[in-house]
Amino acid sequence: MAHPLAGHFSVDHSARLMRNYRYAVERTLRALGGWIALTPELSAKLLMGRHVWDLAQLADAFGARLPELRAHAQVSEPANERVVAFMDAVEEPEAPGQTVERLVGVYRVLKPHLLASYHDHLIRANPVYEPPTRRLLLRCLGDERRHIAAGTTILGHLCATPALAERALAWQRRLEGLFAAAGGVTGEGLPPAPVDTAQAPIETSDDAREFVRLEKPLASWPMPEDLRAALEAFGGSLAVPNVGALARWLAPGVSLDPAREVLTAAALTSHRLVAFARLGHQRLVKWRLAGPDAAVTVLARWAPGPDGWRVAMLDVGRIEALRPALPRR
Repeated sequence: MAHPLAGHFSVDHSARLMRNYRYAVERTLRALGGWIALTPELSAKLLMGRHVWDLAQLADAFGARLPELRAHAQVSEPANERVVAFMDAVEEPEAPGQTVERLVGVYRVLKPHLLASYHDHLIRANPVYEPPTRRLLLRCLGDERRHIAAGTTILGHLCATPALAERALAWQRRLEGLFAAAGGVTGEGLPPAPVDTAQAPIETSDDAREFVRLEKPLASWPMPEDLRAALEAFGGSLAVPNVGALARWLAPGVSLDPAREVLTAAALTSHRLVAFARLGHQRLVKWRLAGPDAAVTVLARWAPGPDGWRVAMLDVGRIEALRPALPRR
């Protein structure tokens, strides 16, 4: 029987594993942070934003553990060049329509492997002289379980068609092949998944079902009948434009002068209310005015008062040309 102080890892080897983990975590948080602006789906944006913060804390924790293992602090190190190539492939999907591929690389391939690696390290770390490492790994396991559960939920929401599901599976297989060739993040092979992964609880603060709910369209705000009539009259006057009729709807202190030049500069023949939202007791309203050659967007904030609904703020955008002018002869 091995002596309880013998251990499985030398101090140098433990430090290298910390650097390997930190490399994978650091590159993942940078990828997720960069993808937020490229991702149109709200649920995926929220997921990425939440997990970037978690991963930044883990990267810092790995880096802070290194001096305790007689190594330089806050250093990342890939196990080999194939790990670098794998992470490059994970970061490859950057088009707006590749959200599924982005999430597959992180939540179906990389994070399940990290979960297995942390678990394998934990069960082999010496309980007598490696409690700091074991506590850190336990923290990592909890985060990875939450992340994988949340990512799986969002992927299930986004892979709404057989074609998307097949695309996700094809990308997963490609990345798994690259990862196996690299030997995982440590270069030592792919340990088996822990048997308790499926039973991982989801914290309320990290419940991806809420992200999906927020992505679904909300019911439209109810519009008071007196405001509806005012908006119809105001919109019709915008398209003419009838400056006198518009002025009657302005609250005291609101001027039509900044918008007058834009409204009279182009032939606008139709108006359409394109957005309506509640902001406290006020309402934000957006119209789209269009004509044969141009269009204008008008945003107004309406507030109730003693004389009914009035425009408390008016903003008229620039004229947008709908088609290029014909060349002069």
